[in-house]
Amino acid sequence: MKISRKVEYASRVLAQLARCYGTNKMPHIEELANAEDVPANYLVQILNELRSAGLIVSRRGKQGGYMLARAPVEISVADVFKAIDGELLEPSSEVGGQSGRGVSKVLGKISADFEASAASHTIRDIVGADSATMYFI
Repeated sequence: MKISRKVEYASRVLAQLARCYGTNKMPHIEELANAEDVPANYLVQILNELRSAGLIVSRRGKQGGYMLARAPVEISVADVFKAIDGELLEPSSEVGGQSGRGVSKVLGKISADFEASAASHTIRDIVGADSATMYFI
């Protein structure tokens, strides 16, 4: 399985927004793009998808920008996958041949396990994992 770059970028940007959660700061696209090394023109599309999925909110104008729609601990990695790529894993429902049913059953189980795992991790986990490597002087 390959996780799309778009999901990776979305997760990074959501982590960046999580760092601002609870403050009055609403970063603009340029700030987010620079902080997370994401192309700004690509980030526009990602932010639109995250907003449509209800994961972020935006405000226009000089005082505007982007912020999380809910707490970082309430946004799961599964939410990010669904917002950006639709379903997490979509096994085929093809059950032909002698092994079709067995393959379908096993792949369905893998899909369910992956979704449960993605749902158990949140944006807060990403920020927490990142902050563990920070050094303070």
